[in-house]
Amino acid sequence: MTTIARPEVRFGPDGLIPAVVQDAADGRILMLAYMDPEALDATVASGEVHFHSRSRDRLWRKGETSGNVLGVAGIAADCDGDALLITANPVGRTCHRGTRSCFDPADGVDAGVPLGPRGAGLAEPRVQDFAWLETLWTTIASRAVERPSGSYTTSLLEGGVDAVARKVTEEATEVLLAAKDDAVASTETSRAALAGEAADLLYHALVLLAERDLDPSEVIATLRARHGT
Repeated sequence: MTTIARPEVRFGPDGLIPAVVQDAADGRILMLAYMDPEALDATVASGEVHFHSRSRDRLWRKGETSGNVLGVAGIAADCDGDALLITANPVGRTCHRGTRSCFDPADGVDAGVPLGPRGAGLAEPRVQDFAWLETLWTTIASRAVERPSGSYTTSLLEGGVDAVARKVTEEATEVLLAAKDDAVASTETSRAALAGEAADLLYHALVLLAERDLDPSEVIATLRARHGT
């Protein structure tokens, strides 16, 4: 079990401190509850999130009845030491209403609950690990600044916008062909090929943004603005 460090915190006059729980995989906010010293110590010692139940006035291990526990990935205090951020790996749905997050609509119909295969109704939430793209972008951005020799990313960037954009176009075509093959075959091989081509397209699109000195956050902001329209 990973050793979790206990941060220095300041509990409130009631002996409690608010704790926000965030999914370690993609940063989704899952819930807010409160800890006292006993709950914080139990969380650190067990590796599973514990809270102080204000309604029952006792120690409460999240998931003790539902089985939907929260495995601790990390604990951090804010700058004042009077609030906690718990990064966790959830088992099952966090909210007692059956939604992934306590901040989701009660019917579960939101961006965190994707459609099943071929749009055949709601499926169990699947974390997509988009947060890892931050790691990829950090690498691409560093290549754009440092331009290390022998790097494929460097060679693309040094070719200018035409070279990178040409690769984006090529990869988009490859994605189309792979998707059409998968539509016919729908095998593990065809789906792996589609995933590979889509990965190439995402990578080259990010390199194109780096070449144009355009942060992906601007793309995300555009998607956010369009969401729900």
